[in-house]
Amino acid sequence: MNTRRTFFINTLTTATALAAAKSANIENRIGKKDWRGITREDLPTPSMIIDIDLFEKNLNTMSSHCKSSGVNLRGHVKIHKSVDIAKRQMAMGSIGVTVATEAEAELMSNSGVKGVLLTRQAAGKEKTTRMVALAKRDPTFLMVVDDPSMAVQLDMAAGAEHTKVNVVVDINAGLQRAGIEPGAKAFALVQKITGLKNLSFKGLMAYSGGASHTKGWEARKAKSMKDIAGMLETADMCKQSGIPIEIKTGGSTGTYNIDTGYLTELQAGSYMFMDTGYIKIGSKSGDEIYTDFSQSLTVLTTIIVRQHAGVATTDAGIKSMAKQTDTVKGRPDVAVDLQGAEYGILRWKAGENDYKLGDKAELYPTHLDSSTHVYDRYYIAKGDNIIDAWPIMGKAGAASR
Repeated sequence: MNTRRTFFINTLTTATALAAAKSANIENRIGKKDWRGITREDLPTPSMIIDIDLFEKNLNTMSSHCKSSGVNLRGHVKIHKSVDIAKRQMAMGSIGVTVATEAEAELMSNSGVKGVLLTRQAAGKEKTTRMVALAKRDPTFLMVVDDPSMAVQLDMAAGAEHTKVNVVVDINAGLQRAGIEPGAKAFALVQKITGLKNLSFKGLMAYSGGASHTKGWEARKAKSMKDIAGMLETADMCKQSGIPIEIKTGGSTGTYNIDTGYLTELQAGSYMFMDTGYIKIGSKSGDEIYTDFSQSLTVLTTIIVRQHAGVATTDAGIKSMAKQTDTVKGRPDVAVDLQGAEYGILRWKAGENDYKLGDKAELYPTHLDSSTHVYDRYYIAKGDNIIDAWPIMGKAGAASR
């Protein structure tokens, strides 16, 4: 005869077993796209979550801006490294995507995304060979050059493959990491490229990375205008010499409504997710908070230890790219700290909205590029419900570097 105690134990055991089975089966259900009844609470942690409503709002805001201002969008893939996201951007009118690595270029092009622009030089035999092969397969592919010797190397490699490569000249815009000096040097490189039979000159690039996070819209505008002035000067030199400029590319989420009218296309990428770094740069309407786009990306964590007042240990540590500059969604009173590779710390005033063991917390990342890089998928959330998962570009093997 079952006692009340036995009944309670049996009920608890059954519930625990069902929860364990649900968790163990989640990978199979992901493969089958079966999201019935799955909520954030069911996900393994740490996990990366996209709020689909805020994400789509961000995409619509940027798309509407570009259409109304007559500038094209070739959004940067390094932020998300996701074919699903790139295709959504393309469906909303983007003319292509910008990539930072050869592997990103191959992934996007091989997935059917057209108009891929590689924004760093493919120097060296291995990189050059791969990108010439990609150009042969995909005539819409473009890549940058900022050195005459690179132009010659690329021309020879393209000639050996009986193909032509679309080239954009990268012009220094304030950062010392890349870009030929504007004016005479840049113009001489353009002239050289136009004389090489296996290269097709398409335009100029000037990325003002220093302007993107400059605080205050007016200060940001002044910085961007200063940094891209050399590229605009070079474009005028080309025009006066009868060399057509199809593309003037650059810009960022921070300068998207500044560079319009000067560039033909924007490379903005962070706008879809936003991070705690961008949120602090201020908008045109005010210098405190960047309100143009919403924070749609979070890292879901679990409270795994509660032994001290006002302190909770999470499972999101250094390996999950947690940073002390991250913030907790819905809890501005909570500070993020680190305790090691697998441990994170949340600190708050004890006795006020205390976390309990097993509770979930969501972190807004500080730096999107490095954060998304360590995860293999985005879980897509509508409210509390999980409705999809989008793969993130893998990290194993040469093709992902």
